[in-house]
Amino acid sequence: MGQKPTLTTSAGAPVASNRTSKTAGSRGPLLLDDYQLIEKLAHQNRERIPERAVHAKGWGAQGTFTVTHDITQYTCAKLFSEVGKTTEVLSRWSTVAGESGAADTERDVRGFSLKFYTEQGNWDLVGNNTPVFFVRDAFKFPDFIRTQKRHPRTNLRSPEAMFDFWAAQPESVHQVTILMSDRGIPISPMHMNGYGSHTFSMWNANQERFWVKFHFKNHQGHKHYTNAEAEALTGKTREAYQEHLFSAIENGNFPKWTMFIQVMSEEDAGKQAYNPFDITKVWPHGDFPLIEVGELEMNKNPDNYFQMVENAAYSPSNVVPGIGYSPDKMLQARVFSYADAHRYRLGTHYEALPANAAKNTKVNHYHKDGSMRFFTNDFGNPDAYYEPNQHNGPVADESVAEPPLRIDGDAARYDQLESDVDYVQPRALFEMFSDEQKQRLFSNYADAMGPCSSSVKLRWLEVLEKVHSDYAAGVRAALES
Repeated sequence: MGQKPTLTTSAGAPVASNRTSKTAGSRGPLLLDDYQLIEKLAHQNRERIPERAVHAKGWGAQGTFTVTHDITQYTCAKLFSEVGKTTEVLSRWSTVAGESGAADTERDVRGFSLKFYTEQGNWDLVGNNTPVFFVRDAFKFPDFIRTQKRHPRTNLRSPEAMFDFWAAQPESVHQVTILMSDRGIPISPMHMNGYGSHTFSMWNANQERFWVKFHFKNHQGHKHYTNAEAEALTGKTREAYQEHLFSAIENGNFPKWTMFIQVMSEEDAGKQAYNPFDITKVWPHGDFPLIEVGELEMNKNPDNYFQMVENAAYSPSNVVPGIGYSPDKMLQARVFSYADAHRYRLGTHYEALPANAAKNTKVNHYHKDGSMRFFTNDFGNPDAYYEPNQHNGPVADESVAEPPLRIDGDAARYDQLESDVDYVQPRALFEMFSDEQKQRLFSNYADAMGPCSSSVKLRWLEVLEKVHSDYAAGVRAALES
């Protein structure tokens, strides 16, 4: 064996002993000048960072995305510029509601987030394993998340709060139907699809804009646990997803997904009975078919989970030229709130951490100082710390500007009026289920709603009645059995 490296303090000084504290005599008290002890204890107290407010429990991997089909007619983003082009990717999957110590196999929506390290900067696609969401206006997002967390008096999760809230937000029934169906507990991250969920936009070299939705179809097949199966597994391990994902990649069984997009022209956006920018709605594939784009392969376990997964910070504010936003109210708010959550959780310069730093392009900006200024950010030009300047500091590039976003209407707080549009798609989904799938759906509701008050059960059954009378009848019977 070769000579071992010398242990040092965080300041680089060599350490004489890493076994015992400095004391006054062999039995004496500790001495305050034992700076190595103080350093060790102080660092331990700070080894944890605040967990994410949502998506706290997560699993990650590194891999690549390879373009297999030409979509340059829709976007000028360079990562899609040619067939065969490969881009590094960092993924993170997660549960939404549970804390960092929650079991992997709880009934919950799963996050599905991807960071593409492109030559034009990082593109983050922050999505879920469902194509829709619970609410369509971000003004209700904090209220929704509070219903998923612990009750302030009991400190327990509250089904009463969840279904009370959903019953007052009829657009939630689409997502809740998916959550309570077989798809509510995938057996691993590899056995579920991913969706951008929101409506995004792309524009091409001719400055033509298109509305798009992103889909990732898994190659491993759809596999799910029943409530009973998940309960039995949770009794054996709370880390089933991490074990499954890590082992698969470590053994060379790399999970894969095919990326597709749906495309809608700007002119078609006003022709649907539903609002195409409403995240509680899907675009029917018959009207807007899937267009294949490329293949995602996750093929490396991070060498340090904390560094690359816990420190990973995904935000829809990270886009690249050729990919942009839409009038989707939830997306517009998340552009701010996700990045701001990372500034709180990780620090001002969180995007300089290895997991988040751009890899394939030079970073130049005028953000200065603040917490986590652990790097030199004058980029070799200390006089250019403001803009405009005469010191050859970085300047904007007008060539990457996106085309104007078409909007109309007066600024106001518009009521989201209930209509049958909110029930059409969950009705179609319910009608797609087999009799066996419907029975499991009803049973899952009975398990989830058992602790709820009679009034909340009644209010939710009224919502289900508007979706389909058989839906309401099945859940009612399950609750009464």
